Amino acid sequence: IEHFLMKKKIILRIFFIIFFISFLFFFYIKTDEKKLIEKKTKIELIEKENIEISEEQIESSNIMEDVSYSAKDIKGNEYFLKANEGIIDQNESNYIFLKSVKANIKLKNYKFIEISSDFGKYNINNYDTIFSKNVIITYLDNKITGDYLDFSLDKNLMIISKGVILKNNTSSLKADVIEMNVETKNIKIFMYEEDKKVNIRSLN
Repeated sequence: IEHFLMKKKIILRIFFIIFFISFLFFFYIKTDEKKLIEKKTKIELIEKENIEISEEQIESSNIMEDVSYSAKDIKGNEYFLKANEGIIDQNESNYIFLKSVKANIKLKNYKFIEISSDFGKYNINNYDTIFSKNVIITYLDNKITGDYLDFSLDKNLMIISKGVILKNNTSSLKADVIEMNVETKNIKIFMYEEDKKVNIRSLN
């Protein structure tokens, strides 16, 4: 019996020693793994920070101040555009992002159409321009305001949307969209929803 108990104690001791060594090894592996994860996270953050700085440097290197562009179509209509600041699109170099934008459309045998907005996006290939935020269009005694204008010189088309208001000396009009052909002066005014009507108010 003594021999059996002694043998049992030895086996238990060996078991505890193996368990203790295994625990230490597991704890070391886990701790080391945690350190590796933390190190990897720090490296990723540093890389991300460096990428962001690089992007800022690239972006700032493409900033142009007091930019201006002009174009003329085959019919003799002229388009003048200027902005306080221009930034070349990194993905598509034919696009220029603009700030504090002003534009003039000089139509043959017609007075200027003037446009201003906080921001813009100009295509140097076809002269198409998107004006956004605080868009103001003035021609003759008419003033159109909205938050978005898509202008195409090639199509002679303006599409004004987002909170559109048209005012002149006699009336005020509210609509979702105003579509204007700058050459023929034809205007289409409509709402997105059929059950809603264009709001017209007389100022007299």
